[in-house]
Amino acid sequence: MAGQIPLPSPQGLAYDDGMAQRGRLYGCPVEFALDALGGKWKTVIIARIKQGPLRYSELRRLIPSLSDKMLTQRLADLVEIGFVVLETSPDGKGRYALTERGHDLAAALQALYDWGSVHGRAEGVRFRTDIEAAA
Repeated sequence: MAGQIPLPSPQGLAYDDGMAQRGRLYGCPVEFALDALGGKWKTVIIARIKQGPLRYSELRRLIPSLSDKMLTQRLADLVEIGFVVLETSPDGKGRYALTERGHDLAAALQALYDWGSVHGRAEGVRFRTDIEAAA
């Protein structure tokens, strides 16, 4: 296809058949980024963890509309592709934390958050974070 060049995959990423694939031809870097993030739940999880490491139960409470099965699957995906790591906290419990690659997404996620906040409110959308802050 004219105008498309092969984009190398970042080093160290291991993808399964359902995600971005090493050596695959993408139309642009945005396509690759969206493929790697694979839907809304991964970005929501990363956005929560970017505030600081969280235990599974904390994530479950912060994202109540996400089922246990889906949270477990998405966390496994995020660990596999290198955005998140499961680390042991000082109290001996496992917590999910962002890797350097995950932290690199912070500015992009903040831009999406800001855009969603402005345009969602303009459309009359309500956000759980607003309700929690008012309580």
